[in-house]
Amino acid sequence: MVPVPTSKQQERKPKQRKIRNSEYYDMQGIFDSLYAESLKGTVFNHLMEIIESEENIKLAYRTIKKNTGSDTAGVDKRTIADLAKLSEEEYVRLIRKQFSNYHPRPVKRVEIPKPNGKTRPLGIPTIRDRIVQQCILQVMEPICEAKFSENSNGFRPNRSAETAIAQCMRLIQVQHMYHVVDLDIKGFFDNINHTKLIRQIWALGIRDKKLLCIIKEMLKAPVILPNGEKTFPTKGTPQGGILSPLLANIVLNELDWWIASQWEQMPTKTQFKTRQNAKGTEIKSHAYRALRRSRLKEMHAVRYADDFKIFCSSHEDAVRTYKATEMWLKDRLGLEISPEKSKVVNLKRQYSEFLGFKLKVRKKEKKYAVRSHLSDKAYKKAHEKLTEEVKTLAHSPDDTAQFMQLMKYNSVVSGLHDYYCIATEVTADFGKLAFSINKQLRNRLKGDLSRNGNLRNGFIKEKYGKSRQMRYLHERPIVPIGYVQPKNAQHKRKSVNKYTAEGRALIHKNLEINTEAMLWLMRNPVQGRSIEYADNRISLYAAQYGKCAVTGQEMSVHDVHCHHKVPLSKGGTDEYTNLVLVSKAVHVLIHASSKTTIQKYLDELKLDKSQLEKLNKLRIKAEMPPIIL
Repeated sequence: MVPVPTSKQQERKPKQRKIRNSEYYDMQGIFDSLYAESLKGTVFNHLMEIIESEENIKLAYRTIKKNTGSDTAGVDKRTIADLAKLSEEEYVRLIRKQFSNYHPRPVKRVEIPKPNGKTRPLGIPTIRDRIVQQCILQVMEPICEAKFSENSNGFRPNRSAETAIAQCMRLIQVQHMYHVVDLDIKGFFDNINHTKLIRQIWALGIRDKKLLCIIKEMLKAPVILPNGEKTFPTKGTPQGGILSPLLANIVLNELDWWIASQWEQMPTKTQFKTRQNAKGTEIKSHAYRALRRSRLKEMHAVRYADDFKIFCSSHEDAVRTYKATEMWLKDRLGLEISPEKSKVVNLKRQYSEFLGFKLKVRKKEKKYAVRSHLSDKAYKKAHEKLTEEVKTLAHSPDDTAQFMQLMKYNSVVSGLHDYYCIATEVTADFGKLAFSINKQLRNRLKGDLSRNGNLRNGFIKEKYGKSRQMRYLHERPIVPIGYVQPKNAQHKRKSVNKYTAEGRALIHKNLEINTEAMLWLMRNPVQGRSIEYADNRISLYAAQYGKCAVTGQEMSVHDVHCHHKVPLSKGGTDEYTNLVLVSKAVHVLIHASSKTTIQKYLDELKLDKSQLEKLNKLRIKAEMPPIIL
């Protein structure tokens, strides 16, 4: 499963959105406590109290609405927009009702095309079932994180394809593991044993019987096929479900620790002292030296979801590890490997593919050095995608459509750069790609391309402005494919942790506002307003640092008014962009029409020229005449 590369711009201040959401709804402390207790081996029998709490349910709404798939309808044809219309009380009551006697609606199956011509089945639950799954995920994740292996990288906080590739590079370059066991599990998501999975969840200490019953019901949810046929699964978990990635990691967590027990966690007769490097990684060189004198087979695993590799020091060890792992998967998890896709690779002779990259070692003087490229499949997919984008760009019906398509093209190129820049040979790969795509751009856009244009886009200017490959379409910049900045794949620092205050401090800037006031606003919503309005009200309080948008003065909780820029009566909505927080007096002044009222509040507020301009902008949007002094 190759993660889809996306374009992202580095933020000046570190801020993790999911952590920020947890802070908004005062759940971070609870999640931290669950993580700490799980580390101690605590058994959790009463998790539903947390899962069904009002704060957790509201947090689930906030998290889901930020997902790109929130506008995708399930079998009931409803999306997040339908929930957004409900009041907070109605929304919380609706979700709690789902938990009371949970029976999920059928899952809609869609087929997603794969590069090899086949399709990947994707299951889309209804929006209500997605909210239920998100509520459960938020509580289960910290408990599971305390039990997961460091060698697991997929769908986990602060881990990514980059951390997986970094682990591979280190095992090859530093530990000289040149023999790789490539194992492909046949139809992993479709063949997960439900009974075994529930037992694995139980073994992690999650023993709330009501929760386990709900998860069982989720796993057995009927599936509506594209032809309308309804099926009832007896095994597997649908790809596309919010809880599915966590459940997949729970299944394969047992594999992670079994492989670790064969070498990394193997006890030695002598208790050697361990130390940590600057990134918090435990150094076990003395213990490993002792183990290498034994007859044990050295092996190290790197896993991203259901894609995993086992690195060995010799071909013989790799062959034995292949057979042992194949047997273990069959006997322990009831999973089979795909023989045509599984093999033992000697990195001195062949490439090994992983997450869209292909890895090999080449002799450099007396040593071997790792070389990594885009995999052949990834290169072909990138070429096809960019060719498609160029065709669409060339056939844009008007200037506006062309501008929008150019933005999309630039986003695709930048996303490819961000994902593949950790390949050692990325410059050569993208140079080859650029030669082909640039030729298409010249042929299709002909005389519209130029070397001169306007670089107003701050992101493109900062990242690509120095490149001589920059070209412009009607003075608008085209991101150069061949200009990519290589970087070393970075390991996850062991000290970085979403569920400890110390670990969060390394990646996330805490709210610089009165959190007690924000929590008061959360617990005292405006009656009769929608859940969307209530959620955005909290976001605005944080974004405005609790200050009035007009006067800039800090507001008490009782003075906070959430103003619709375009009134609801004039077609306005509860969307974030249509709301702004102002003080009560300013809010009265925005809508005031009486000269007496206007003068009264002007005397009270004593607005300066700049503040009056801000006020008048809001009055004009509300279709009120500006105030002229």
